[in-house]
Amino acid sequence: MAESSGIFDMIGPVMIGPSSSHTAGVVRIGRVTNKILGGVPEHADIIFYNSFARTYEGHGSNRAILAGLMDYRTDDKRIKNALDLTEEVGLSYKFRSIGSASTFHPNSVRINAVRGDKKVEILGESRGGGVIRIKEVNGFDSNFTASMHTLIIEADDVKGSIAFFTEVLSQDECNIATMTVSRKGKNDLACLILEMDSGIDDITLQYLKKRKWVHKVIYIPDIDK
Repeated sequence: MAESSGIFDMIGPVMIGPSSSHTAGVVRIGRVTNKILGGVPEHADIIFYNSFARTYEGHGSNRAILAGLMDYRTDDKRIKNALDLTEEVGLSYKFRSIGSASTFHPNSVRINAVRGDKKVEILGESRGGGVIRIKEVNGFDSNFTASMHTLIIEADDVKGSIAFFTEVLSQDECNIATMTVSRKGKNDLACLILEMDSGIDDITLQYLKKRKWVHKVIYIPDIDK
Protein backbone atom coordinates (compact mmCIF):
# COMPACT_ATOMS: atom_id res chain seq x y z
CA MET A 1 0.00 0.00 0.00
CA ALA A 2 1.32 3.43 -0.89
CA GLU A 3 2.29 5.73 1.97
CA SER A 4 -0.36 8.30 2.85
CA SER A 5 0.43 12.01 3.03
CA GLY A 6 -2.51 12.83 5.32
CA ILE A 7 -5.67 14.78 4.57
CA PHE A 8 -4.24 16.16 1.34
CA ASP A 9 -4.11 12.86 -0.53
CA MET A 10 -5.55 12.65 -4.04
CA ILE A 11 -9.25 11.82 -3.97
CA GLY A 12 -10.27 10.98 -7.51
CA PRO A 13 -8.79 12.73 -10.55
CA VAL A 14 -9.87 16.31 -9.89
CA MET A 15 -9.41 17.15 -6.22
CA ILE A 16 -6.81 17.10 -3.49
CA GLY A 17 -8.06 17.43 0.05
CA PRO A 18 -10.55 16.15 2.61
CA SER A 19 -13.75 17.44 0.99
CA SER A 20 -14.92 19.16 -2.16
CA SER A 21 -16.48 22.07 -0.27
CA HIS A 22 -13.48 22.75 1.96
CA THR A 23 -10.79 22.32 -0.69
CA ALA A 24 -11.84 22.11 -4.35
CA GLY A 25 -14.46 24.84 -4.05
CA VAL A 26 -12.14 27.06 -2.04
CA VAL A 27 -9.33 26.61 -4.57
CA ARG A 28 -11.71 27.73 -7.32
CA ILE A 29 -12.74 30.85 -5.37
CA GLY A 30 -9.05 31.71 -5.01
CA ARG A 31 -8.47 31.18 -8.72
CA VAL A 32 -11.36 33.51 -9.60
CA THR A 33 -9.71 36.17 -7.44
CA ASN A 34 -6.41 35.57 -9.23
CA LYS A 35 -8.04 35.93 -12.66
CA ILE A 36 -9.87 39.14 -11.76
CA LEU A 37 -6.73 40.63 -10.22
CA GLY A 38 -4.58 39.58 -13.16
CA GLY A 39 -2.08 37.44 -11.25
CA VAL A 40 -0.88 36.35 -7.83
CA PRO A 41 -1.64 38.97 -5.16
CA GLU A 42 1.11 40.64 -3.19
CA HIS A 43 -1.14 40.56 -0.12
CA ALA A 44 -4.51 39.04 0.71
CA ASP A 45 -6.79 39.51 3.72
CA ILE A 46 -8.98 36.41 3.98
CA ILE A 47 -12.08 36.07 6.17
CA PHE A 48 -13.71 32.68 6.72
CA TYR A 49 -17.35 32.72 7.84
CA ASN A 50 -19.64 30.32 9.70
CA SER A 51 -18.60 26.66 9.34
CA PHE A 52 -15.45 27.70 7.51
CA ALA A 53 -14.50 29.84 10.52
CA ARG A 54 -14.51 26.77 12.75
CA THR A 55 -12.83 24.30 10.41
CA TYR A 56 -10.63 26.18 7.93
CA GLU A 57 -7.36 25.07 9.54
CA GLY A 58 -8.29 21.47 10.30
CA HIS A 59 -9.88 20.87 6.90
CA GLY A 60 -7.18 22.67 4.96
CA SER A 61 -9.27 25.54 3.59
CA ASN A 62 -6.42 27.90 4.48
CA ARG A 63 -4.10 25.98 2.18
CA ALA A 64 -6.78 25.71 -0.49
CA ILE A 65 -7.49 29.44 -0.70
CA LEU A 66 -3.78 30.29 -0.92
CA ALA A 67 -3.31 27.63 -3.59
CA GLY A 68 -6.11 29.18 -5.62
CA LEU A 69 -4.63 32.66 -5.24
CA MET A 70 -1.41 31.20 -6.67
CA ASP A 71 -3.51 29.79 -9.56
CA TYR A 72 -3.07 26.11 -8.69
CA ARG A 73 -5.69 23.78 -10.12
CA THR A 74 -7.78 21.59 -7.83
CA ASP A 75 -5.67 18.50 -8.60
CA ASP A 76 -2.31 20.18 -7.95
CA LYS A 77 -0.25 18.26 -5.39
CA ARG A 78 1.36 21.51 -4.23
CA ILE A 79 -1.86 22.45 -2.43
CA LYS A 80 -0.76 20.63 0.73
CA ASN A 81 2.37 22.84 0.89
CA ALA A 82 0.69 26.10 -0.11
CA LEU A 83 1.38 27.82 3.22
CA ASP A 84 5.12 27.50 2.62
CA LEU A 85 5.07 28.15 -1.12
CA THR A 86 3.57 31.64 -0.74
CA GLU A 87 7.02 32.99 0.17
CA GLU A 88 8.38 31.92 -3.22
CA VAL A 89 5.85 34.07 -5.08
CA GLY A 90 5.86 37.02 -2.66
CA LEU A 91 2.32 36.50 -1.37
CA SER A 92 1.70 37.71 2.18
CA TYR A 93 -1.63 36.95 3.83
CA LYS A 94 -3.72 37.30 6.95
CA PHE A 95 -6.57 35.04 8.08
CA ARG A 96 -9.60 36.05 10.13
CA SER A 97 -12.67 34.09 11.16
CA ILE A 98 -16.23 35.20 11.87
CA GLY A 99 -18.26 32.34 13.28
CA SER A 100 -21.75 33.84 13.16
CA ALA A 101 -22.79 35.61 9.97
CA SER A 102 -26.42 34.62 9.58
CA THR A 103 -26.94 36.25 6.19
CA PHE A 104 -24.07 34.33 4.59
CA HIS A 105 -23.90 30.79 3.23
CA PRO A 106 -22.34 28.36 5.76
CA ASN A 107 -19.20 27.99 3.63
CA SER A 108 -18.37 31.60 2.76
CA VAL A 109 -15.04 33.35 2.34
CA ARG A 110 -14.20 36.98 1.62
CA ILE A 111 -10.91 37.97 0.01
CA ASN A 112 -9.40 41.44 -0.22
CA ALA A 113 -6.37 41.14 -2.49
CA VAL A 114 -3.81 43.64 -3.76
CA ARG A 115 -1.39 43.42 -6.68
CA GLY A 116 0.47 46.62 -7.48
CA ASP A 117 -2.14 49.34 -7.96
CA LYS A 118 -4.92 46.79 -8.49
CA LYS A 119 -7.34 45.77 -5.75
CA VAL A 120 -10.18 43.27 -5.72
CA GLU A 121 -12.74 42.20 -3.13
CA ILE A 122 -14.53 38.89 -3.61
CA LEU A 123 -17.21 37.14 -1.57
CA GLY A 124 -17.52 33.50 -2.57
CA GLU A 125 -19.53 30.48 -1.48
CA SER A 126 -18.38 26.87 -1.66
CA ARG A 127 -21.62 24.96 -2.17
CA GLY A 128 -20.43 21.34 -2.20
CA GLY A 129 -19.19 19.05 -4.91
CA GLY A 130 -16.58 21.66 -5.85
CA VAL A 131 -19.34 24.03 -7.03
CA ILE A 132 -18.87 27.69 -6.16
CA ARG A 133 -20.87 30.87 -6.45
CA ILE A 134 -19.31 34.32 -6.46
CA LYS A 135 -21.77 36.58 -4.64
CA GLU A 136 -19.92 39.91 -4.70
CA VAL A 137 -17.22 41.51 -6.81
CA ASN A 138 -15.82 44.86 -5.66
CA GLY A 139 -18.99 45.70 -3.76
CA PHE A 140 -21.32 44.79 -6.64
CA ASP A 141 -23.83 41.97 -6.33
CA SER A 142 -22.93 39.08 -8.56
CA ASN A 143 -24.15 35.54 -9.06
CA PHE A 144 -21.81 33.47 -11.18
CA THR A 145 -20.18 30.06 -10.87
CA ALA A 146 -17.06 30.48 -13.05
CA SER A 147 -17.90 27.12 -14.61
CA MET A 148 -18.63 28.86 -17.92
CA HIS A 149 -16.90 31.65 -19.81
CA THR A 150 -17.47 34.76 -17.70
CA LEU A 151 -17.28 38.43 -18.71
CA ILE A 152 -17.20 41.15 -16.04
CA ILE A 153 -17.71 44.72 -17.23
CA GLU A 154 -17.63 47.85 -15.08
CA ALA A 155 -18.99 50.85 -16.96
CA ASP A 156 -20.94 54.06 -16.59
CA ASP A 157 -24.67 53.49 -16.28
CA VAL A 158 -25.55 54.94 -19.67
CA LYS A 159 -28.73 54.40 -21.64
CA GLY A 160 -28.59 51.43 -24.00
CA SER A 161 -25.39 49.98 -22.57
CA ILE A 162 -26.77 46.48 -21.94
CA ALA A 163 -28.19 46.32 -25.46
CA PHE A 164 -24.81 47.44 -26.80
CA PHE A 165 -22.89 44.72 -24.98
CA THR A 166 -25.28 41.94 -25.93
CA GLU A 167 -25.25 43.03 -29.59
CA VAL A 168 -21.45 43.02 -29.68
CA LEU A 169 -21.37 39.53 -28.17
CA SER A 170 -23.99 38.27 -30.62
CA GLN A 171 -21.70 39.35 -33.46
CA ASP A 172 -19.05 37.14 -31.85
CA GLU A 173 -21.60 34.29 -31.79
CA CYS A 174 -21.52 34.15 -27.97
CA ASN A 175 -24.63 32.60 -26.43
CA ILE A 176 -25.39 34.27 -23.07
CA ALA A 177 -26.49 31.83 -20.35
CA THR A 178 -26.91 34.22 -17.40
CA MET A 179 -26.71 37.96 -16.82
CA THR A 180 -26.39 39.93 -13.58
CA VAL A 181 -26.54 43.73 -13.46
CA SER A 182 -25.72 45.79 -10.38
CA ARG A 183 -25.10 49.50 -10.02
CA LYS A 184 -24.12 51.99 -7.33
CA GLY A 185 -27.03 54.23 -8.29
CA LYS A 186 -28.83 55.76 -11.26
CA ASN A 187 -26.34 57.13 -13.79
CA ASP A 188 -23.49 55.89 -11.58
CA LEU A 189 -20.99 53.06 -11.99
CA ALA A 190 -22.57 49.74 -12.97
CA CYS A 191 -21.32 46.17 -13.20
CA LEU A 192 -22.54 43.68 -15.78
CA ILE A 193 -21.62 40.01 -15.41
CA LEU A 194 -22.32 37.61 -18.26
CA GLU A 195 -21.86 33.83 -18.30
CA MET A 196 -21.53 32.41 -21.81
CA ASP A 197 -21.37 29.01 -23.46
CA SER A 198 -18.37 29.91 -25.60
CA GLY A 199 -15.31 32.12 -25.47
CA ILE A 200 -14.69 35.63 -26.78
CA ASP A 201 -12.22 36.73 -29.43
CA ASP A 202 -9.49 39.01 -28.17
CA ILE A 203 -10.37 41.63 -30.78
CA THR A 204 -13.87 41.82 -29.27
CA LEU A 205 -12.46 42.33 -25.78
CA GLN A 206 -10.20 45.10 -27.06
CA TYR A 207 -13.14 46.77 -28.81
CA LEU A 208 -15.15 46.80 -25.57
CA LYS A 209 -12.22 48.17 -23.57
CA LYS A 210 -11.85 51.13 -25.93
CA ARG A 211 -15.31 52.54 -25.23
CA LYS A 212 -14.80 55.75 -23.23
CA TRP A 213 -17.57 54.91 -20.77
CA VAL A 214 -16.24 51.40 -20.10
CA HIS A 215 -13.86 51.33 -17.13
CA LYS A 216 -12.95 47.67 -16.81
CA VAL A 217 -13.36 44.48 -18.86
CA ILE A 218 -12.33 41.16 -17.30
CA TYR A 219 -12.66 37.85 -19.08
CA ILE A 220 -12.47 34.53 -17.20
CA PRO A 221 -12.68 31.31 -19.21
CA ASP A 222 -14.00 28.16 -17.52
CA ILE A 223 -12.05 28.19 -14.23
CA ASP A 224 -10.94 24.57 -14.67
CA LYS A 225 -9.51 25.08 -18.17
